[in-house]
Amino acid sequence: MIKIKKNIPLIDQHDKNYMYGGKFGGNFIPETLKKPVEDLTKLFQELRRDRKFLNQRDYYFDNYVGAPTPFVKLQNLTRHLGGAQIWAKVVSDANGGAHKIYNATVHCLIAKKAGKKYIVGDTGAGYAGKMLSMAAKKFGLKCKIFMGAKDIKRQKPNVDAMRKNGAEIVPVYSGSQTLVEAVSECMRYWVSNCDTTHMCVGSTVGPNIFIKICAWSTAQISRELKIQLTNVFGKIPKKVKLINCVGGGSSAMGFWNEFMDYTSKQIEFIGVEAGGPKNSKLHAAPLTNNSKVGILHGAKQYVIQNKEGQISETESISAGLDYPGISPLHCFLKDAKRARYTSATDEEALQAFQLVTKLEDISPSLEPSHAFAEAIKIAPRSSTETIIIVNSCGDSLKDKFIIKKRLGSYIR
Repeated sequence: MIKIKKNIPLIDQHDKNYMYGGKFGGNFIPETLKKPVEDLTKLFQELRRDRKFLNQRDYYFDNYVGAPTPFVKLQNLTRHLGGAQIWAKVVSDANGGAHKIYNATVHCLIAKKAGKKYIVGDTGAGYAGKMLSMAAKKFGLKCKIFMGAKDIKRQKPNVDAMRKNGAEIVPVYSGSQTLVEAVSECMRYWVSNCDTTHMCVGSTVGPNIFIKICAWSTAQISRELKIQLTNVFGKIPKKVKLINCVGGGSSAMGFWNEFMDYTSKQIEFIGVEAGGPKNSKLHAAPLTNNSKVGILHGAKQYVIQNKEGQISETESISAGLDYPGISPLHCFLKDAKRARYTSATDEEALQAFQLVTKLEDISPSLEPSHAFAEAIKIAPRSSTETIIIVNSCGDSLKDKFIIKKRLGSYIR
């Protein structure tokens, strides 16, 4: 049985081949990328232990990102549902409106340390691209973003923001024209331009070093939450459920990171994948649907495949969750039984969005609306001593056209 080691960062619990539990992750990359990946791995290992770099990171997290983000009790939602207390970590209050700003900021700092003038990234919901374009502008880097043509249409507000920040957007027309193809094209570009260009992978996917950088960056969320929980309750409560949407898995890793050494009886991790449209066979939930292990974007993971082992198309109302794979770290947590994974349909996410925005002064994007859907399901049958915390990791502004089309109106 796969076990998680205590007192060792989760991102470092791999073997010499960068495999977690001997089964997930690795660096399945072309020969031309081995040297750039090795160089980046060495640089990051030095920087994460460099006090000067850490101080620089913390300075920008405080004065640019806007740490700490709020931790609030959703009084009306709690009263409406009964049962558990429902709280939210409102990460969408970070600069730019989503958790992606942490990863983008750290990658730009690394790019500057590496002497690179260009930075390239992928995006689905547009938040990773928007944040990277913001951070690149802040640190004087030229930025190129790869984005599926379908996502360019459905996430227009973030596309407009990227262009306003001076980024070049490269539309990807192959396959499903969504995140999976955007990541592929971004990696292909980096193969040919790694001497001058730094690559920022937008989630905890890809070769091991990109998983590490992203999870390490977003861990700021749980560092803040741990302090906030202690300030509010005097100590870490006895029964906490941390609920997070899961696509590539970056916001969940950041939300859970500092609580890895707690037992699941005290701190339960619940990941909510995109179940796709109701009554449809298409979804973006490999963990919930017992998908097989395959290789995608340089790493072994559970991935949605057809009978021939080819990557299958996915479907979700949420562009940020519309991905056929999942971070090797989440595969590791699932097999170690440290996290529980479920899914919510498009319709459930929309219903959750409606209820939360009706009762509370927050407006989650469609990604965290999947997490709110799970909170709404389990709160009534949980005890009043149970603390449910949802990571509201993105703002709904980017989804305003989708929401208006599906619900008839958009109120933020």
